[in-house]
Amino acid sequence: MAADRDPLSDGADGRDDVNEGDRDGTRTTPPTPPPFRAAVDALRSARLRPQIDVEPTPAPKRLAPFAYALEATVVDGEQDLADGRLVLLHDPAGHDAWRGTFRLVTLIRAELEPEMAVDPLLPDVCWSWLTGALQARGLTYGEPSGTVTRASSHYFGGLSARPAASQIEIRASWTPREGLGGVPDTGSHLAAWCDLLAQVAGLPPAGPGDASVVTLPQRRGPQSR
Repeated sequence: MAADRDPLSDGADGRDDVNEGDRDGTRTTPPTPPPFRAAVDALRSARLRPQIDVEPTPAPKRLAPFAYALEATVVDGEQDLADGRLVLLHDPAGHDAWRGTFRLVTLIRAELEPEMAVDPLLPDVCWSWLTGALQARGLTYGEPSGTVTRASSHYFGGLSARPAASQIEIRASWTPREGLGGVPDTGSHLAAWCDLLAQVAGLPPAGPGDASVVTLPQRRGPQSR
């Protein structure tokens, strides 16, 4: 499925708004559909946790006729705890694999304590955080798919002074339910995505209503910005 390709592997043309495909080898600029424009406006106006820095980034090309992308970093003081990217795709003609005209694609990464990285339940827990974050905000979605990957790095020779490092990576995509006028509630999906990003980073719950949320412990010595 096109939606499950890594959005970071595609080229980008430097724009932070709409990227239209050039499937026939010639660049065309079709009018931006009102539902896509409304969905992007909702992303831009969403109010998010202050610890999460979000900004537009060039969207991948050729995944869909229209695309918009955001990148985010979870910040605690001068330390970066996790980062991610969220891409909104739109095909007005619909997409059989998506079962809709919109698709959200994400990549999230964070470093882990080595003992957490070997927990056999970690991938299942991380995936449940994604679905739980969407459900906690009352969002309806379809066709979820993705992977949770753990990686460890050990350093030798001239790099032997560096401590071993472990990282978790979540790649996922899902189809947001379209509401009035065929527009999904992208602002709430972005907020749920930020909830997931905060959990992976090990931030405490945002409020009393989130007291049951379990987060990963923060890694030792987060990298300075």
